[in-house]
Amino acid sequence: MQGQSQDLNCAQRLVQQLSRVILGKDELLRRVALAVVVGGHVLIEDVPGVGKTTLAKALAQTLGAKFRRIQFTPDLLPYDVTGFEVFHPENRTFDFHPGPIFAQVVLADEINRATPKVQAALLEVMEEQQVTSGGTTRLMDEFFLVLATQNPFGTEGTYPLPSAQLDRFFLRLSIGYPTAEAERAVWLNDPGHHFRDLIKPSVDVAEVLALRGGLSAVYVAPALLDLIGALLSRTRQHPSIRLGLSPRAGVHLVKAIRAWACLAGRDYATAHDVADLALDVLSHRLELRDESQDHRQLLKSLLDEELTSHEA
Repeated sequence: MQGQSQDLNCAQRLVQQLSRVILGKDELLRRVALAVVVGGHVLIEDVPGVGKTTLAKALAQTLGAKFRRIQFTPDLLPYDVTGFEVFHPENRTFDFHPGPIFAQVVLADEINRATPKVQAALLEVMEEQQVTSGGTTRLMDEFFLVLATQNPFGTEGTYPLPSAQLDRFFLRLSIGYPTAEAERAVWLNDPGHHFRDLIKPSVDVAEVLALRGGLSAVYVAPALLDLIGALLSRTRQHPSIRLGLSPRAGVHLVKAIRAWACLAGRDYATAHDVADLALDVLSHRLELRDESQDHRQLLKSLLDEELTSHEA
């Protein structure tokens, strides 16, 4: 496939730069690079202090992209995110003042601390890459990526993301605690506060946009589509699942396995790609009847059964 080596180099450069500040997490960073190549939004759910904000800032610097951070709080209003119209009485005209969402890389920090009304302000822009205000629709930059964070344990004063919002995230990831060796390096060097010195722009946004156009050339066999369809269908019929996987989930999974194959130097996707990515791409989209159940574990059991049938 033309451009495969370029794709691989692009991902490698991203991971190489980000690994200077997010230590010992190359597998996670490969998934972040995947989201960048695909153009999918990422929800990072983890405890405070493991590098969620640093990752978003470092990514923007690696890409040389315009970056804005939105601190989500209960008193935030939708126009604080999208922008607002200012009326000029002298000539009876309106001027639009763009909100911080008009950037290339946007960090929606602690997204679940804003009210549902504010969360809903992201629905249009994350899916359609446009903002409608005052009867006018304004398009976002062609490269537009949202990285949202939330703390799964500090639930006081939070508003859980609804299914429609979760379904717009391409991946849900967790950074996790570093290894003992990596953590000592963090203590000594504090890379989160020195990322501007450590990170060099190494991947051009235009390069990423050019790569996206070639992903559709990665072959996905009919049998692999059958596997994905069977998995989605089972989540819609399972007695423990209130809300199964949407067609958008299938779209995102196919994009993911195509990009994953491409970054591995292949022009075809495999069942192993599905096994590698399905939990990160799909599990957050499920709504269970008993929310105390583990979403990933339930999905993994269904996936393992379908993979076994596929191999047979």
